[in-house]
Amino acid sequence: MSEDRPTGDRLTVVLDAAYTCLTKYGVRRTTMDDIAGEAGVSRSAVYLQVRNKDDAFRRLAERLHQQALDRARRAAAADAPPAARIRDILVAKLDLVLALVGDSPHAAELLDSKARLFGDICHAFTAELRTILVDQFTLAGAAHPDQAADIAITLVIGLETRPDAAELLAPATDALLRGLIGPHD
Repeated sequence: MSEDRPTGDRLTVVLDAAYTCLTKYGVRRTTMDDIAGEAGVSRSAVYLQVRNKDDAFRRLAERLHQQALDRARRAAAADAPPAARIRDILVAKLDLVLALVGDSPHAAELLDSKARLFGDICHAFTAELRTILVDQFTLAGAAHPDQAADIAITLVIGLETRPDAAELLAPATDALLRGLIGPHD
């Protein structure tokens, strides 16, 4: 890692290395030496970016969840029919899960809402996603936008463990939206 690289880039390198280690070993078996080796830096250089292994994995989880939220927000702001915006918001959540689970069973640890390290991040992500969906269902004229958002999130959670989740999301979402907001494009 060169000295002229901005601090944000150094943190990105460390978090990318932490992710690679996570996919190989999981949270518990990964060490700071593993992260440093994967990043190609000394352990002390890693400590300049993160306090410890837990901090590295929390920041990694925050980054991944934030990227999914940013994608959901872009979908919500798109110039598209309400059903398309809602579908794309749900795709952002499902894609996060499928990408992590697809990379490694260990990477799914970042999605564990009961985990000490990541639970609050997962809950905050779901709460913000729900807010985005409530706004979209309100704009679409749903009778009960809060309930509609909860049902939509539950739909995605139900699909997350299916091997054909990506293929099922569109027809499942279309059927759900017909019931919640009526016929749509």
